[in-house]
This record gives sequence, C-alpha cells and structure tokens, in this order.
Amino acid sequence: MIETDVIVVGAGPAGSSAAKHAALGGAKVILIDKKSEIGSPKRCAEGVSIEGLERLGIKPNHRWVTKKIEGVRIQSPDGTDIWLTEDQVKLPEAGYILERKVFDKYMAMDAARAGAEIRVKTLVTGVEKIKDGYIVETESMGKEQTYKCKILIAADGPEGHVARWAGLKPAAKAKEMESGVQYEMCNVEFEKQGVIEFYLGSCAPGGYVWIFPKGEDIANVGLAVLPHKAEKTAIEYLDDFVANCPYLKNAQAVEINVGGDPVGGMTKKLYDDNIMVCGDAAGQVNPLTGGGIISGMTGGMCAGQVAAEAIKEDCSKKFLKQYDQMAHEALDHEIKRYKKVQEYLLTLSDEELDSIAHAFEDETFEKISTTEIVKKLVKISPKALLKLGKFV
Repeated sequence: MIETDVIVVGAGPAGSSAAKHAALGGAKVILIDKKSEIGSPKRCAEGVSIEGLERLGIKPNHRWVTKKIEGVRIQSPDGTDIWLTEDQVKLPEAGYILERKVFDKYMAMDAARAGAEIRVKTLVTGVEKIKDGYIVETESMGKEQTYKCKILIAADGPEGHVARWAGLKPAAKAKEMESGVQYEMCNVEFEKQGVIEFYLGSCAPGGYVWIFPKGEDIANVGLAVLPHKAEKTAIEYLDDFVANCPYLKNAQAVEINVGGDPVGGMTKKLYDDNIMVCGDAAGQVNPLTGGGIISGMTGGMCAGQVAAEAIKEDCSKKFLKQYDQMAHEALDHEIKRYKKVQEYLLTLSDEELDSIAHAFEDETFEKISTTEIVKKLVKISPKALLKLGKFV
C-alpha cells in the first residue's frame, strides 16, 4: 500500500489546480488520471477569459493559446446578427481559445513542479472510508495498486463516480445535464477573424451552437442541448446546423468530441470527513455558458489550499467546511446569477429571441463579457427587467 497525504482523482484543470496548491502548501500529493494522455480527448469548446487566467495567476503561453478572442457574434433564429467587435466595443480583447490537449498537460506539469506525483493511465476502481482517511483502489496496465490518503479530492468530471462512491450526491440532476457534441473542423470560412460565434434558438434547444476559431480556417463547431427540451439527439442537431451553415459548406471534421455538462449549479455538499469535491464533479460550471475551466480551477485552488492546511491540523468535515465557504464565496455570485439568466432564456421562443436581437442591433458596449450582455438585455427587454432586474 502506498501512503500519502492527499490523493486527487482527475487531472483536468480543476484536479491539477487542487494538486498544485496542496503541494505548494507542503502536502504530499498524488494526482491520478485514468487517461494515457492528460487532456485527451477534450470535452470542451476551449474558451477562457483573460480576467479569469489573471485571477489564477496563469500567464498565457503560445504553446497552448491558439487564438485571441477579439469579438463576439450572436445570431438569432431569423439570422439577425449582434456584433461585439472593435467597432462596437471599447475594449474588444476578451480572452483566448486554448488547445486543451496542451493546456491540461501544462497545468499537470505545474502541479508536478510544485511537488505532486502524477499517475497516468490509472483507473480508480473503488474508494473506502476508514477512520483517518480513505483507501483508494486502482488498476493500471493490468496491475492493481492500493493507496491510502488522509484527504481525497474528487475532480473526476461530470460523471463524479468518486463523490458518489463516498456517499455525496451528484451535482446535477439528469434534466440539468446538457448533452454536448463538437467537431473540430478545417476549411471553415469566417466573416471576421478572431470572433467567437453563438447561434441561439431552436437550432439547439436549451443551449446554443458555437463556432470558436482556432486558426485561419480551423474552428470548434459544436452545441449543447438539454435532452428534455430536445426532439432529436445532440449530434442530429449539430449535423443539421453544419449542413445549413454557409460558413461551413466546405468544412471537414477532423475530430469529434462528446460529453455531458452539468449546468444545475454547485452541489449542496462539497465536502465531508477527509474528502472534497471540485470542478465539474461539484457543478462548478457557469449555467449560462456551460464554461467550467476557470471556475473549476478556482474550486480546485480552494480545495488544494484547504487540504494543505488540514493535513497539518484536522481532516474532519468541521475543518474542511472552510473549503465550502471559500468555494461559495468565490463562485456563488456568478453561478447563481447566471442560473437565473439561463432559466429566463429557456422561456423565450424563437420569435422573442429575434425581437431582442433587433433591439440589440444599435447598442454599444463597454467591453465584451457575459455580464455586459445581460445588463444590456435587462435594459432593452421589459420581460428581462421583470425576471432579472436584480442582476445589475
């Protein structure tokens, strides 16, 4: 049996962030991932904000930044475009499109440089609560290995097996788990370079279609739908969109990605004796955009910092409650606000979305951000003011 202070399950951005900060705090950490290549396959549109990276102290690196986001295009069902580019926005540069297969490795390398040990192609097959921690059973390359830790951090994605095995409820109910599918495509034609595109309405019930540029003619083209709102599968909606989008008439898919996205908000129970949950497994995802890189890494950072202190003092749930407080303080404001916006948008018909888009056409913006867009929505729509007036 291998003994350690902290085991983190899942080497996505949230798990690597947790491992890094636990190790920086002096804990002995093992980071476990079931994949042979960290970051692959991706299940992400790969967009992040500049502000979010800065808050985490992460400097952009040309190895994992594929494109700067310099504008946004939102299209309503009738084809009305809302452009948020340098002509309409004072501060157009908003973020980056990543190469997750490289970014995730870099984040895991940061954890390793901080002192964490990494185990790839290692599947966690079970966990057992013991008096002073957890026993973690694994299988790697046909060999079984048992670990013992004082604190277990579950960062194993939306499926959340580890938290479930430990008796913590999953973050998302079935009807709040979006079904996502995405192609990485070449031969994509862009009306404007560096602009991320969103298509709203019945083309993706309960979600939206995105085109995120990664190069001169390369883009992630995908969508997410809420299954209980949809009449077809996610891939059927995506194939219909691709077939009818003029910018994709010559495009070819070189990769397909599928996965679930928990958009129901953070789980009520993020911790217990000797265990914490972060990232998608904890529902640390923006319910409106479905984005979870920055919020998941923020949750991971909080979990890692608390784990390092707990090892020195007390690993009980009484002490680990600090993580719950830190995570909610850092993320609640955004997640709860955008959950209300998502619920409001779900009530709108295609015709109502078109009407809002028409009113948006003459608006100008201070900067490109989801908050700025919602503030404008509240300003121009009486229904939005009624439902979201407290947002601003």
